[in-house]
Amino acid sequence: MIQSFSARTPQQALAALLDHHQPQRLLLVGASQLPALDAFVQAHPQTTLAHAPAGLLPDALAAQRFDLALVIDCLEHLPKRQGLELLGGIRNLNASRIAVLADLQACAWQETDFFSLALQANERFSRDAQTLTLFTYDIRDYKQVPDWLNAKFWANPENFGKYWW
Repeated sequence: MIQSFSARTPQQALAALLDHHQPQRLLLVGASQLPALDAFVQAHPQTTLAHAPAGLLPDALAAQRFDLALVIDCLEHLPKRQGLELLGGIRNLNASRIAVLADLQACAWQETDFFSLALQANERFSRDAQTLTLFTYDIRDYKQVPDWLNAKFWANPENFGKYWW
């Protein structure tokens, strides 16, 4: 759980995220315009941007794969069940990386709802009475590799013939 607020703005955090990952195929769900996204697309004309309104993905987009999916100003306008289905579907089928910017009070979600989808809380932003939280998911680092998961322990050749199960 993030206790303190970020010194950056949400737009700066999104710009840094886009700059770090350099996605070629980008999906935006929810918000219609983001200055950080517009600047990134202008600076990287080879980037393909697809946009979907808040709600389940249209069939044409649901059948595609993206490098990064941004879900912004979306969960606040959906029932929780539909939001869970949207994020789970994007995570499982459409994108290896997801960034969700949400106002937890406006969408009535808890941080644990995002944790249950393997998203991590990265930053919190505050302006006036509104608090936004940035959650991210990356298939490459969402889980630490356990120390036993290596070739040294596979098949246990020293135990061959000693134990019968």
